[in-house]
Amino acid sequence: MPNKENNSNKINIRDIAEKTGLSISTVSRVLNNKAKEYRIGKKSQEKIRKVARELNYVPNQFAANLKSGKSNTIALIVPSLNNPFFAEISSRINTEIRKHGYITIIGESDENPEIEKKELRQLVSRNIEGLIIVPCGNQWEHIDEIHNQGIPVVCIDRYFIDLDIPFVSTDNYKGAYMAAKYFIENGHHNIVCIQGVQESNTNKLRIEGFKEAMKESGINDFNIIGDNFTFQNGYLSTRLLLKQKNRPTAIFALSNTIAMGCMKAIKEAKLDIPENISLITFDDHPYLDFLATPLSCVVQPVEDISKVAVELLYTKLYDEEQNTSKILLKPTIKIRNSVKRLMD
Repeated sequence: MPNKENNSNKINIRDIAEKTGLSISTVSRVLNNKAKEYRIGKKSQEKIRKVARELNYVPNQFAANLKSGKSNTIALIVPSLNNPFFAEISSRINTEIRKHGYITIIGESDENPEIEKKELRQLVSRNIEGLIIVPCGNQWEHIDEIHNQGIPVVCIDRYFIDLDIPFVSTDNYKGAYMAAKYFIENGHHNIVCIQGVQESNTNKLRIEGFKEAMKESGINDFNIIGDNFTFQNGYLSTRLLLKQKNRPTAIFALSNTIAMGCMKAIKEAKLDIPENISLITFDDHPYLDFLATPLSCVVQPVEDISKVAVELLYTKLYDEEQNTSKILLKPTIKIRNSVKRLMD
């Protein structure tokens, strides 16, 4: 027979009541921090807590949540945890949420609005108290519906400018503009941009920033190709580019996953970065420093995005009248060794 006292999964307040000789209601009130309210003496309190420790008692949080109507749970939905950027931001948000005494349930939309809707329905049915979401596509009605139900919502990275929901993101326009300018300053004019999901506002803003830098420099003949933020998109798009007679001297990849596909295609073609082709990616990651040719990149302030998003959500949890905040944080460009300076 297993030792009941060492099996925390089996221990309940009835066991503690039996061992202390006190009533179940008294034990329950002490363990739920209501001893003062019911005028339970200090000796009884100490006795109950001592026995609870001895028996390794663990409160049934699910039952407590049912009773209080609170779940202490925040939902986070991202397009894909295979994307290093979303994996990092999910980890940081989880850390920040934990500091406030909440737990996180993470869902993935797989860049599919229908999956996103399904994930949201399931999460709402679990009595979540708040939602942080990286929306996919350009549909927002299902997100607004949750907001209108009284569940605090914060959008991160991607957002809807006309929707009355707070968001925090990077100035994607500025980041792409800086990357294109850096290429141009190093003598590149034949630059191709490999984009991600065309409907997402982050992609649109990056494209606008890229175009502005090119046109401002008098370069009106440039290519923008691709259709999603995947390794496969970067790989196939780069293979096509490298077969062109007038292949580009530089590629601007709008995500790390796209850049990884670019690198594979370049390696297979027995070409070198940056000697034969230069490459900049949008988003930093520690592994970029350890590549054969460390990649220059646009850096998003992931830690700040995560902290601000959780603070916005936490404020809305306790202040329903809080004004909607729309926050864009400044990106930076990190120069490594992936851009060759061409002769003027």
